[in-house]
Amino acid sequence: MDTDKEIDVAELQEWYKKFVVECPSGTLFMHEFKSFFGVQENQEAASYIENMFRAFDKNGDNTIDFLEYVAALNLVLRGKLEHKLKWTFKMYDKDGSGCIDKTELLEIVEAIYRMKKACHGELDEECNLMTPDQVVDRIF
Repeated sequence: MDTDKEIDVAELQEWYKKFVVECPSGTLFMHEFKSFFGVQENQEAASYIENMFRAFDKNGDNTIDFLEYVAALNLVLRGKLEHKLKWTFKMYDKDGSGCIDKTELLEIVEAIYRMKKACHGELDEECNLMTPDQVVDRIF
């Protein structure tokens, strides 16, 4: 897909049709977003999906409307690397300070470990993996 090409009307109409099918109310709520990704409250990836939802919810009303949906799709499908990196940074900068501090980084590393464990079963002790705290300390 050409990243410099603007969205044409036909494509926008297709996105709207899909959005209306998925969200007949015109808004996407957190529980629907989690369901879309197959994540339930007790699953390991839930906090990652919640962070993603908040980053897409530009106006902070705890829903994703069609404009936010289009902005998200446009970023994912056409966005330049710099914009994707800025969005990813924002997703992890929970307090909006403009910095990712040790606590925020620890949450990221712990989420990665939980997802890895969920995907691959118990982490093999022979791998000599560092703990999340050790990883964060090393980075800082």
